[in-house]
Amino acid sequence: MEMAEVEEILGRYEGEPGDLIPVLQDVQERYHYLPEDVLRYISGRLHVPLSQIYHVATFYNAFSLEPRGEHTIEVCTGTACHVKGAGRILDWLRVELGIEPGQTTSDLKFTLQTVRCLGCCSLAPVVRIDGDTYGNLTQDMLPKILRRYDGGWI
Repeated sequence: MEMAEVEEILGRYEGEPGDLIPVLQDVQERYHYLPEDVLRYISGRLHVPLSQIYHVATFYNAFSLEPRGEHTIEVCTGTACHVKGAGRILDWLRVELGIEPGQTTSDLKFTLQTVRCLGCCSLAPVVRIDGDTYGNLTQDMLPKILRRYDGGWI
């Protein structure tokens, strides 16, 4: 990892231990996960024990210690979505991406996740990609949607 990028992130903050969560959020956004060497570097720069950094990083679901894809696909599996075909949507994504929920494609383009509810049950079934919500989905709609995030896919 290029520590100059980490220095730039640290430079946005005061360099106090209380800045740990926003620093980790910025690192997560930049690398799509929290690399071990970066966490060690942050530990030294902020004078925060590495064990404490790992405690924070593993407590919050927003952080990942494993590489995540450039784009996160969240498939709602709540009751309304389940009843309206979320399973078929998830099955299509599993096959086409070649990954299971919680995994990332080998090219680090997509991470597939399931969530219990996205809060838009009237649009079931629903998928959210990088914060963009797509509702009333069918499997036939998915290739066009995914092309928006990776023009060379499919």
